[in-house]
Amino acid sequence: MNTTDASPRPLLELKGMRKVYQTVVANDHIDLSIVPGEIHAVLGENGAGKSTLMKMIYGITQPTSGKLFWQGQALNISNPAQARKLGIGMVFQHFSLFETLTVVENVALGLDHPPKLNQLAQDIIDVSNRYELPIDPHRSVHALSVGEMQRVEIVRCLLQKPKLLIMDEPTSVLSPAAVRKLFETLRQLAAEGCSILYISHKLDEIQELCHTATVLRGGKVMGNCIPANETPESMARMMIGKDLSAYKHHAYSPGDTLLEIKNLSCTTKDPFGISLKNIQLNLRAGEILGIAGISGNGQKELLHAISGEEPLRSSDDIQLCGVNVGRLDPRARRHLGLCFVPEDRLGRGAVPQMTLEDNALMTMLKPAVVRYGMIEYNKVNAYAADCIQKFDVKCSGPLAQAQSLSGGNLQKFIVGREIMQNPKVIILAQPTWGVDMGAAIFIRQSLLELRNKGGAILVISEEIDELFEISDRIVVMADGKLSPARLTQETNVEEIGVWMSGMWPSKVSANPSATH
Repeated sequence: MNTTDASPRPLLELKGMRKVYQTVVANDHIDLSIVPGEIHAVLGENGAGKSTLMKMIYGITQPTSGKLFWQGQALNISNPAQARKLGIGMVFQHFSLFETLTVVENVALGLDHPPKLNQLAQDIIDVSNRYELPIDPHRSVHALSVGEMQRVEIVRCLLQKPKLLIMDEPTSVLSPAAVRKLFETLRQLAAEGCSILYISHKLDEIQELCHTATVLRGGKVMGNCIPANETPESMARMMIGKDLSAYKHHAYSPGDTLLEIKNLSCTTKDPFGISLKNIQLNLRAGEILGIAGISGNGQKELLHAISGEEPLRSSDDIQLCGVNVGRLDPRARRHLGLCFVPEDRLGRGAVPQMTLEDNALMTMLKPAVVRYGMIEYNKVNAYAADCIQKFDVKCSGPLAQAQSLSGGNLQKFIVGREIMQNPKVIILAQPTWGVDMGAAIFIRQSLLELRNKGGAILVISEEIDELFEISDRIVVMADGKLSPARLTQETNVEEIGVWMSGMWPSKVSANPSATH
């Protein structure tokens, strides 16, 4: 941030911003200002009003009351096109991409005066290479992983050369190396005078990157701080009003193998996807096995194979609770005790227009709520309400539409919906993506408790620290292959980081408990 001027004029200033949705006050008289070259964090729990505030700045949502000043002039930003014309760009937490179009077509739709597609494709390649956010402009978005979709959003914003860049959870699905490179990019943008509003639940990132921070709780400003002078714990205390609880991790004592994959090789139907190559994996009762790796290295294909979304040619490639399931569909696998949390919460994890009650019904085992062929909605409603209460989901109740929840609250509901079914085996992709620190601790503790009761848990995450906190064993996925497994206490972040490039030894440990 430029400090040569003792009191530079704010690029953006908000005064008394208030937003009311029927009976919910999302923002309550918010004051905030940011000067040129400043990286300003906006902190708060899920549902604290951060995303709503950013949407008002970007013109997606109109304030109920309050004033917005841009370079000292009072303005009413009525739509995103006006915001972009002013020089405001936004990277969304929930991606605004059309899945049936290509990357370059999506980027073109986000630009007010796009060049011809051939030239734009080259511009995308140039920007993605410059900032080490590789993406093929001609790929269809539906074939991208969540991490690759995030890259598209970031590259699209950088092409606009914004004066103010709003970033809502930009690193949630990026590898550590990509995060480092993104930080270099953001610091360079700030040095060139671009202001950055940065939302993240990763408080260590906030501490490292941001010059200043505004803390929200319940839609109100709880205070301001300089992150470099704080600790993640002190900032979390400001956010939630209390100290965070510690994990309760019992000793590792695995039981029988409940999920086994035997030499699985399959070719992806997606021309830009990753084929699986000789996958061998076993998952035991009473353990958490973590899969680390950079997005787009076969994780999506592996998830589809395990969940049944892509049935396999051979029945015995995958065995679940002693049954060969390679050719069974997702419902049949659920009846055997498998639950599943996909990485894409809006679309695969939940139907946006449906209520939480109906979304819960979609994955429940029907014998529990069906009698004489009729759905007992009182039981479904009670189940959804119980999930909302146990997992502290901030919403109006079981009849709230999934799309009305903040990203973190919807994630808590989806994870809770699956854990409450007491699965024998549960597969989770990016389980704490976009949730605040308190909620992340609660979700991880819930997984540990399920593991302590004998559940077999497979976690795919790009959060290496998360995997080390909860996993008993860790493997790495790169280019459609799985590394040998390591006991968590016998490896470290640096070794796993090297393995994420695909460089692991063919034999790692002779310890039987650490093999596939």
